[in-house]
Amino acid sequence: MFKSIYFLLFLSLFFVLSSCEHIDEEVSDSVSKKDQIIENEQTKDQKEYKLDSKSITPKSKTGFYPSFADLVDAQKQSVVNISTTSIVRNRSPFRSSPFGEDDPFEEFFKRFFGDAPQKEFKRQGLGSGFIISNDGFIVTNNHVIDRATDIQVLLEDGSKYKAEIIGKDPKTDLAVLKIKPEKELVAVTIGNSDNLRIGDWVVAIGNPFGLGYTVTAGIVSAKGRSLGFGAYDDFIQTDASLNPGNSGGPLFNVDGEVVGVNTAIAARGQGIGFSIPINMATHIISQLKDQGKVVRGWLGVVIQSLTPEILESMGLDDIKGALIADVSPNSPADKAGLKRGDIVTEFNGNKIDEFSDLTKLVGVVPPGSTSELKVIRDGKTINVKVTLGELEDEQVKVSPNTFEDTSGLVVRDIDQNISDRFNLDVESGVIIINVKRGGSAWETGFRSGDVILKIDKTDINNINDYNNYIEKATPGKLALFLIKRGKNTRYLGFRIEKG
Repeated sequence: MFKSIYFLLFLSLFFVLSSCEHIDEEVSDSVSKKDQIIENEQTKDQKEYKLDSKSITPKSKTGFYPSFADLVDAQKQSVVNISTTSIVRNRSPFRSSPFGEDDPFEEFFKRFFGDAPQKEFKRQGLGSGFIISNDGFIVTNNHVIDRATDIQVLLEDGSKYKAEIIGKDPKTDLAVLKIKPEKELVAVTIGNSDNLRIGDWVVAIGNPFGLGYTVTAGIVSAKGRSLGFGAYDDFIQTDASLNPGNSGGPLFNVDGEVVGVNTAIAARGQGIGFSIPINMATHIISQLKDQGKVVRGWLGVVIQSLTPEILESMGLDDIKGALIADVSPNSPADKAGLKRGDIVTEFNGNKIDEFSDLTKLVGVVPPGSTSELKVIRDGKTINVKVTLGELEDEQVKVSPNTFEDTSGLVVRDIDQNISDRFNLDVESGVIIINVKRGGSAWETGFRSGDVILKIDKTDINNINDYNNYIEKATPGKLALFLIKRGKNTRYLGFRIEKG
């Protein structure tokens, strides 16, 4: 009987063990399949986001975070530290002024201490630069060496040289220096800043606070930034840390190519720096190196941006381009037949996305060459050929503008008293003698002294022309006003309201 019981227990134990083994196999198969699914999903994600060994170069031993050590070792010998000495003059009775030649207290001291002789003080400055030829040509920022009486360049191997200024361009804040090295130098490789994408890694090497050969890294945060410095603003924004002393230094891509010239920092921000795209800088650098100055093409127009209000008043859909607010007499644009109200959408095949693009494109074309513009006039597209002139310093004009609904204008005819008061050089039109501050007309950009020359396509020669147009206009109608302010004209989108 006991044998029978032991036999039954053995059979039960056998079946239990067999079942457990089967369950283990199922669990093992399930885990294996789950791992395979996860692996497949990871592979899918890596393919989708390109998180493979080729997406970030070089790949570090710890993962996909990059190491720039090889890049720095190869490029640091092409980066230089720059120190300058300049002479500051002021009449302050104190030893020196932190404001230098632009001391705001100069007039105060002159009034109370008389026309005392100016005292001279030496000021030290720091910056960075990079070698562009093996015989000693160096690129930096204009503001690093401007007004400097002595410029010293320190190479990575510790050798120091006195530098001379070959050429400088305040408009783009670029300068070219020359040293006489005892040996052949290693020049940087110039890259293509147009190929940069937001999110790409970049590396800066420079001389922040005099701490020579400091390396910082980050990504391209934005492109095409305007900082209000002038008509040629077109900066690369990066979070690679830049500080005073980095100015003029190179911004490298991960291939060790220079893609920008570090130029500015955000005074109120941390970790926000700006660099001149190398594609724009190359044209300037080449002229400075060969000619010592920059010669730019000149079209001879005042331009402004297109707003929804202006487009609506012109009966146009959402298009991009530069609106011509004025044409200089006897300029290349005038001779080619360009007119106020023309919209330039392309220049030599390059599309005008922002109105400032036109200034930049014209500036890199040699004077005397012929360019082709695609223009919208009265709703129709035409092609215009222009032979560019040479730009003078005072000829870069961009018309600032703001546009809102408008009301609250007080206008009157132009007489001799008004003409003398506002120093006008026009014989017809109506002048705005008052704009209600804070009203929609003020917010639009109208100011006292503006002369209204035209509304839509109607010439406004006097107050009767103005009143007739306003009376006939449908309330709320968006009209295009051409005004003259000083020597320039501009357009304003103006929604007519009747009181």
